[in-house]
Amino acid sequence: MVYNDALRAREDARAAGLPFPRTGDLSKALITEAKKTPQRAWLGEVSAVVLQQSLRDLDTAYRNFFDGLKGKRPRTGAPRLKSRKDTRQAVRFTANARWKITPVGKLSLPKIGDLDVKWSRALPSDPSTVTVVKDSAGRYFASFVIETDPAADLARMPDTGTAVGVDLGLAHFAILSDGTKIDSPRFLRRAEKKLK
Repeated sequence: MVYNDALRAREDARAAGLPFPRTGDLSKALITEAKKTPQRAWLGEVSAVVLQQSLRDLDTAYRNFFDGLKGKRPRTGAPRLKSRKDTRQAVRFTANARWKITPVGKLSLPKIGDLDVKWSRALPSDPSTVTVVKDSAGRYFASFVIETDPAADLARMPDTGTAVGVDLGLAHFAILSDGTKIDSPRFLRRAEKKLK
């Protein structure tokens, strides 16, 4: 919602020939002041860091677009409104959002509380960011940004002395140069029943 409001404000200013609204001004108008209105009072129930992050995401989208026009990076389209029909939802909590992993292994998120987590593996270091994603089947996933030591990572990987080529395909996910065929994961087929 804040992302779309900020995008509209910037596009309206561009169409009217006005200067590009700064992020600080948008934050004040679309978050701080909007919380005081009946239509956007629910913004007070959401962590302010998450709302600020949506403005930073829009800044990144514009920066990537303009850098593409200047030839500094591959071209991308102009930022677009996010659709309400998109069933995939994501929220990102950075370090200053005061989220944490509790001693008993729960994920504690601001204004949400402690969540039970099925850990796929232990984290090798303290994470700086967590992104929580709700997919179209209604499942939630958390992914973490961590820093690792490249030298330690190399030490954990065995040196086999062999190399293998990988060809990504359509019928199979990958075919290795030694003839091994790896089947496609077929995520859509598995999710079809829930999607129906």
